[in-house]
Amino acid sequence: MDNLGILLQILFWGLYAGCIYILLATGLNLIFGVMKIVNFAHGEFLMIGAYITATVFFLTGINPYLIILVSMLALIGIGAVVERLCFRPILGTGKLNEIFLSIGLIYIFQNGAAMIWGDSWQSVKSPYDGITVPVGPLSVPLDYIIIVALTAVILIALYLFLKKTRTGMEMRATSQNRKGAMLVGIDVERIDVISFGLGCALAAAAGTLWVVSGQVFNPYIGSMPAVKAFTIIILGGLGSIPGAIIGGLLMGVAENGAAFLLGGIWKDAVSFIILIVVLVIRPTGLFGEKGD
Repeated sequence: MDNLGILLQILFWGLYAGCIYILLATGLNLIFGVMKIVNFAHGEFLMIGAYITATVFFLTGINPYLIILVSMLALIGIGAVVERLCFRPILGTGKLNEIFLSIGLIYIFQNGAAMIWGDSWQSVKSPYDGITVPVGPLSVPLDYIIIVALTAVILIALYLFLKKTRTGMEMRATSQNRKGAMLVGIDVERIDVISFGLGCALAAAAGTLWVVSGQVFNPYIGSMPAVKAFTIIILGGLGSIPGAIIGGLLMGVAENGAAFLLGGIWKDAVSFIILIVVLVIRPTGLFGEKGD
């Protein structure tokens, strides 16, 4: 393969990997943008979404791409319960409380998943496994094309929801000025539940695409994706959904480029190298607002 083919391969594989990061980071940014809370357990919602997808697939044999809707709806409900019982009572009491609560949730979700599903590695075989599509000089797995297309559809649907619906506009208003939103009659507690549920649903979508793409999973897979999601939102700017999308793409391309050029051992490290450089040059991130 010539240099152009290698470059295209790195870019496409980075795009595919970036899609999972984008969904996870966008959900995290959505929650942070509205509620201003730090949830380190966000990766566990990806893990739960993966297990829901796998369970439904093993029980019914339904195309796993269709199960993404079931997984997202289930996580909306789970997220609403977690927001109501865990985060709402401590909202506004300090970031340290949020951090310790979310760390506690990590262990609760991990051990709960291990009790329900076991802690051995599992995988789901896509119905399109082994099918490739020629794209220029590349032979691209059909699954990767579907994953990119599904991610685009989900992001477009989220954009339309935030821009065109009353609830979406209330979410944006709450994100911009929480007290002002309360003064004009917006039920910010209802918006918090919706925002947290949607953020968890996006994590569930990432979990579904994770397993369908052939990745193995167990109850402990959520930690590293969550760390990378935080890296992405810091890279792109806290509360910026466009920043999460661009940051996710940069993360995916950087990881795959480093793995190809330097070896797989650098795949995780290069993302944090980029983060450090960005924080030194522009502490607010690529799309964050400059301070006074």
